[in-house]
Amino acid sequence: MKRLPLLCIALALNVLAGSAVVAQSTDTASAAAESAVAGLTGDADAGAKVFRKCKACHEIGEGAKSKAGPMLTNILGRAAGAVEDFGYSSALMKKATDEELVWDVETLEAFLTKPKTYIKGTKMSFAGLRKEKDRANVIAYLAGFTE
Repeated sequence: MKRLPLLCIALALNVLAGSAVVAQSTDTASAAAESAVAGLTGDADAGAKVFRKCKACHEIGEGAKSKAGPMLTNILGRAAGAVEDFGYSSALMKKATDEELVWDVETLEAFLTKPKTYIKGTKMSFAGLRKEKDRANVIAYLAGFTE
């Protein structure tokens, strides 16, 4: 697992999206990845600083494990509640199932604004990130961690 610069991710997505002859499974994966990072506007380096607030409960990157919260490597494009062996709240699992919730820029933005408002009954005790810029930056940071 590596932290990729945001520019590399954007370029890779453009190359994948622009390929004329691609297997259907690659098309689906490319579309999901492109959709997950659509609207990404933050600064990943600034997001690394914001992520310090998250480190008490979450790990990200190579060898990341779940702690009080699930590990966050590959979060963009991942279905909510999908980290194996993590005990999610029943509220999150219900929303994940009922709404087929996927962590993309839009859903992470909403959740990180005020987790307890976005998912009533979540176990996540974090109050949220009030500043839009902080949310954009931390999402850009999270997008840089792929397997």
